[in-house]
Amino acid sequence: MALKHRNRSFRKVSVKLSTRVTVHYRKRNPARAQCGKCGKFLQGVPRAKPVALRTMPKTKKRPQRPYGGVLCSACTRKVMIIKARA
Repeated sequence: MALKHRNRSFRKVSVKLSTRVTVHYRKRNPARAQCGKCGKFLQGVPRAKPVALRTMPKTKKRPQRPYGGVLCSACTRKVMIIKARA
């Protein structure tokens, strides 16, 4: 166990080895994606590390609609109505 991993950036995970239980340190998952306008958590956006996102196809990373992965559905609806009226 490296001393550099004993901090709050890593989370503690108890792992049972053959006869004893030890503590392993794993990287934390990133925070959930939030709407840029209202701050609500976004649906359909994965909570994964950048390494996993690189191999993931683009269609799995965000919803397929205008402002998908940036605004929630309610805020997108409001923006589209405002744009249509202008």
